Amino acid sequence: MIEAHDLTKRFGSKTAVAGIDFRVEPGRVTGFLGPNGAGKSTTMRMIAGLDRPSAGSVTVNGRPYRQHTAPLREVGILLDAKAVHTGRSAYKHLLAMAATHGIGRKRVREVIELAGLESVANKRVGGFSLGMGQRLGIAAALLGDPATVILDEPVNGLDPEGVRWVRTLVRGLAAEGRTVLLSSHLMSEMAQTADHLIVLGRGRVVADASVDEVIARASGTSVRVRTPNLAGLNRAIAGPDVSVSTLDDGAAVVTGLSSEQIGDAAASAGIAIHELTALSSSLEDAYLSLTADEVEYRSTSVAPTPEEVAR
Repeated sequence: MIEAHDLTKRFGSKTAVAGIDFRVEPGRVTGFLGPNGAGKSTTMRMIAGLDRPSAGSVTVNGRPYRQHTAPLREVGILLDAKAVHTGRSAYKHLLAMAATHGIGRKRVREVIELAGLESVANKRVGGFSLGMGQRLGIAAALLGDPATVILDEPVNGLDPEGVRWVRTLVRGLAAEGRTVLLSSHLMSEMAQTADHLIVLGRGRVVADASVDEVIARASGTSVRVRTPNLAGLNRAIAGPDVSVSTLDDGAAVVTGLSSEQIGDAAASAGIAIHELTALSSSLEDAYLSLTADEVEYRSTSVAPTPEEVAR
């Protein structure tokens, strides 16, 4: 388990992490999201003992990382896959790490096989592709068979087979009762992998809930409606918080009422309804909605969402 209490980090006058509280529970994959500059990397560095908090605390399995006598056996971390001696082979790199914790060669061979590195185990890491480097970083994180695993952008550079492998791996680790914290900018992948989300914005927690809850909160109430009497339906459902937008295909999007409320109003007015479809947001839509006011580095234009295109 990972627990943070009033966790704060300042760099001079800049506050990177502003008194956050969260808990990463075992037995589920927790996604760690946020725009660039939100404080994710700083938070993970504090979890790993690489940065000292300015205030507050963060513990892994009940202790600060620095207090674990055998940290590789407690928490496996991938923060930077490039942090490897490029002149060493993958096997020698893992063997050197294993020697620091009395981990045997058998386990080194196991994680090499697990990560699909058998064919390149004796090649120098400096010649690895980005994807193979990621696999080596994951193998290193799992070397001590830790109860807690933290992976920062683990699918970066991986091909589709590799992405699926990571997804299956982390869900399998969580199913074994381990604590898994996974950071990624790929919302589509996070939607398929994570059970729970912690979202940061400008150093603060803006969401700490299940994936379904995060999406539901951002979805609001939007319903696609098709009727031969749209004008009559407009009169039947008119209200201060209700809006109706006509689509090019003749249907309409109603916001402010649920499907049930629209259907009941249409029935009372004797209006035929041919379609009632509740519109839900994707995780990407929900994430962008949550962080809309939290982006520190913003491009000059943002592509419209599918609902905005429909309107």
